[in-house]
Amino acid sequence: MFDSLSIGKTALLLCISSESEEEKIREASILNGYRVLKGRVGSMDSAKIFAAIETAAKKEFFINASYRDEHQLYHTVLEAYSSICRGQVGLGNILRTAGLTFSIVRGPRLLGDNSDGDWIAVALYGNMGAPVKGFEHEVMGMGINPI
Repeated sequence: MFDSLSIGKTALLLCISSESEEEKIREASILNGYRVLKGRVGSMDSAKIFAAIETAAKKEFFINASYRDEHQLYHTVLEAYSSICRGQVGLGNILRTAGLTFSIVRGPRLLGDNSDGDWIAVALYGNMGAPVKGFEHEVMGMGINPI
């Protein structure tokens, strides 16, 4: 089931997977030439969400400390973040908060074809809403860019 996933499907499925599914996705990812990372972040501050994802990517060596890698990761996170915010890119300043799971996948855009180099995908899944328990709803977003 998980043996021929594209970079985007890998990021999305990893983000929403249970622990048992996650292990199967990780095993298939290695066979497909992908590196994968999953984490959690929650905040009313957009900058903290971006920083948590970038820090995780640097800590696990998904990106180099070069401007190009950081810039591409930023735009990939921004694409995913824009999706979950539905056009209003902001949280605390408009009284919204988010509790998110994120995944980062790095590898070929096309399975078995690394002719255009590595790409990076970021998926976000979780809840967003007013900072009052029970006033949130599910959200999901994804971004993909070349490195």
